[in-house]
Amino acid sequence: MRILFLTDNFFPEMNAPANRTYEHCREWVKKGQEVTVLTCVPNFPAGKVFPGYKNKLYQTEWIDGIRVIRIWSYITANAGTIKRILDYTSYAIMAIFASFFIKCDLIIGTSPQFFTAISSRMISLIKRKPWIMEVRDIWPESIMAVGAMKKNFGIRMLEKIEISLYKNASKIIVVTDAFKQNIIDKGIEPNKIFIIKNGVNVLQFKPLEKNPTIIKHLNLVDKIVIGYFGTHGIVHKLDFILNCTPLVENNNVHFLFIGDRAERDNLVKQVGDLKLKNVTMLKSVPKEEIQNYISIIDIALVNLKRSDTFKSVIPSKIFENAAMHKPILLGVDGESRELIEKYKAGIYFQPEDQPDFC
Repeated sequence: MRILFLTDNFFPEMNAPANRTYEHCREWVKKGQEVTVLTCVPNFPAGKVFPGYKNKLYQTEWIDGIRVIRIWSYITANAGTIKRILDYTSYAIMAIFASFFIKCDLIIGTSPQFFTAISSRMISLIKRKPWIMEVRDIWPESIMAVGAMKKNFGIRMLEKIEISLYKNASKIIVVTDAFKQNIIDKGIEPNKIFIIKNGVNVLQFKPLEKNPTIIKHLNLVDKIVIGYFGTHGIVHKLDFILNCTPLVENNNVHFLFIGDRAERDNLVKQVGDLKLKNVTMLKSVPKEEIQNYISIIDIALVNLKRSDTFKSVIPSKIFENAAMHKPILLGVDGESRELIEKYKAGIYFQPEDQPDFC
């Protein structure tokens, strides 16, 4: 089968959609499928083209047997609503044009965001091929949950598009039980919705001895390290965590943050303003090195903004840290909490509740 997969994030980018798509496509290739990924030039999250790439109209490379076609798009940092919309829509439009030169039997489009799903739907109509919608986030509900938009005409139009996409997809893939129920509640036939939860590559993420070189370099000898590795966005409420750190009574506790995205500069400034001595902030490290940094932590922090919308999500970093036998300090209610408590993999604190966290 010839599979065409649409995603605007892909390896060597390291966010959850890029990693999930990369791992799936590798497995499909191993099973003998012909896989083409239609994506952008790698630039996430800083909005800067990765070394070795150029933002050209159309270019092709091969990664682990996957044909990767990269198309031009408007590139911007993951900040600012208007710029991000231009980023998303430019990719979506260019993907439709590029698809005329790609033969396929099945089309898959992933979200967030669902401009990619819109392109997948249009390409399926043009090529008269079935398409699958992978739902990694419930849009547009998540847009309102982070405060990026309020309920207005634009949101209502997006909600109509959302329902239309669900109805017209041949199959729908979701990553949590709550996502499936959410879509069913919107009138979509349950039998077309399948749950494939996030997981982890246990060959890459496995228990390791603490890396002494990193511990010494970061001056973390004899420290109890609480680590957060991943996106530094509005939704992750790391400013709340930083506000709590001065209240931690144990002087041996140290917080290590590794990652990028729109809020990082604000968070670095917050560390300086609060004169925090028990916080270290590093930029993203290469994917092949991240397990060495996870090895040095004693507790893995997973945190999101308090919102009923996020009770339906399971952050992928839970699986990576659990695979390395790191206990989870979880600030996400709902399905994530149920998972952690079921397997006794950590403890839960109420999101954005300072007394409960401290």
